[in-house]
Amino acid sequence: MRRILLLDDEMNVLLALQRSMRSQLKIPDLQAEIFTNPFEALERVCVCDFDVAISDYHMPQMSGVAFLQALKDVAPHTVRMMLTASTEFETAISAINEAHVFRFIPKPWQLEDLRSTIGDALALRDSLLAEHGRPAPAAPPAQLTPQELEAQRLEAEEPGILKVRRAPDGSIIL
Repeated sequence: MRRILLLDDEMNVLLALQRSMRSQLKIPDLQAEIFTNPFEALERVCVCDFDVAISDYHMPQMSGVAFLQALKDVAPHTVRMMLTASTEFETAISAINEAHVFRFIPKPWQLEDLRSTIGDALALRDSLLAEHGRPAPAAPPAQLTPQELEAQRLEAEEPGILKVRRAPDGSIIL
């Protein structure tokens, strides 16, 4: 399974990017999780391994560079990319120097460029894992039960829906 984190303060941009990825990338078992809050995204990174993270540059709570820098510290093998409408040279330099951003995706993106960029990022991720003695993501099992298929579908549509957090007294934490 391939997992991509998408962060932008505009939900419409996230949904459009997620739709573009699902329709254009043709990657089996692709999960693109979307976040409008960088702190929630970082929390998710602490419990889930992502292949690629794409963050908007301008956000009200935290800049994309600050988010990707924090991500680099928490998940150094996640490939980091910047989504931006900015053409400022300083934006690019700070992202590259501080967060080691792999590529920039312009707003609006072109579908062919998106496909190529994500493909390159996944190849880089695999090589980073191989350099550190970790295997690349395995192909999905050939035969899944109907319950397993439904669980995968639900998790793809609503990431985290099957994970129940409980308090010490056994109650469910929402």
